Amino acid sequence: MRSGARGERAGGFAPGAGEYATADEPVAQAVASGGPAQDRAPRAGLGLGGRREAVVRLRRGSREAGTAVRVLVLHGLAGSTAVWRAYEELAPGCVELWDGALPWGADGDPDWSLFGDPAEHVADALDAVPGGVDVLVAHSFTVGPALEAVVRRDVRPRGIVAVAPFHRRGPGEFSWDDAAYYLNGFHRILEEGLRISAGDRLSPQLRAAMALRVRDRIGPYGWQQFFGAYLRSPFLDVDALRMPVLVVAGAEDFAAPPGDAAALAAALPDGRLELFDDCGHFAMAEQPDRFAGAVRELIRDAVPEVDTDTDKDRCTSSDLSLLTIPTHRS
Repeated sequence: MRSGARGERAGGFAPGAGEYATADEPVAQAVASGGPAQDRAPRAGLGLGGRREAVVRLRRGSREAGTAVRVLVLHGLAGSTAVWRAYEELAPGCVELWDGALPWGADGDPDWSLFGDPAEHVADALDAVPGGVDVLVAHSFTVGPALEAVVRRDVRPRGIVAVAPFHRRGPGEFSWDDAAYYLNGFHRILEEGLRISAGDRLSPQLRAAMALRVRDRIGPYGWQQFFGAYLRSPFLDVDALRMPVLVVAGAEDFAAPPGDAAALAAALPDGRLELFDDCGHFAMAEQPDRFAGAVRELIRDAVPEVDTDTDKDRCTSSDLSLLTIPTHRS
């Protein structure tokens, strides 16, 4: 394992159970035909209350000639693909960046939690990326289902990045105090996230009210899916994950304890830990340069035949016609 030191703080999203798209979040996404958003058919996978299936989207093509590294990034519970905006700009030129909008996202159907296995939605997202995923990046709640999905697969990513994971090494490490903390404190975690992401733009009263609304949208079954995945974490077949796995944690993360990240990295056959000082639950947004550098090193180890050091001029998703691919889990 390798442990990091101090990095820079820049901006922020919500630490804890959710991050939130802001008003400037790009909404123009084209389907495979390349048509403008206002002309396209309704996106598949939407239920009455929001998305019920995973949808993957090409955020940015490779900027380098030759082989591209296909990277799929997955948000956490009540999350938004906006959390990957900084990484999109900082990723090496060899990266072909895909994001996955999952049913438990900010615009998902709250009823996602009543049916099925979250790992199956991650599997759908992995299957939907043309050519397969070379490196999988998952955040927060989604780390657990993502690792479960990878263990079940015959064809696996060559590298994984687990950001702010919830993980315990043995069932005896859980207590009723843990359940009480995450149940009774769920809205406080969300409120703190809003404070960091919005700063002084929200009054304390409005921030508290918004946090309660997000909590109520997640609902008891959504919370149960979150805590159930946490309780399953000791039973993860870590020996099956023989690819390089980078585990990233913020030293100040009060939602996902940094000790969880250290335990996961230590248990993996090829795990390495990056602990960011002065950082909370959203390393990719709070310390984007350092996060991008750590992921670059992981890519170098996992896909050594690709040059991660030669970049051309940066481009963002606004420079591309975005390909959106729905999955088809019922």
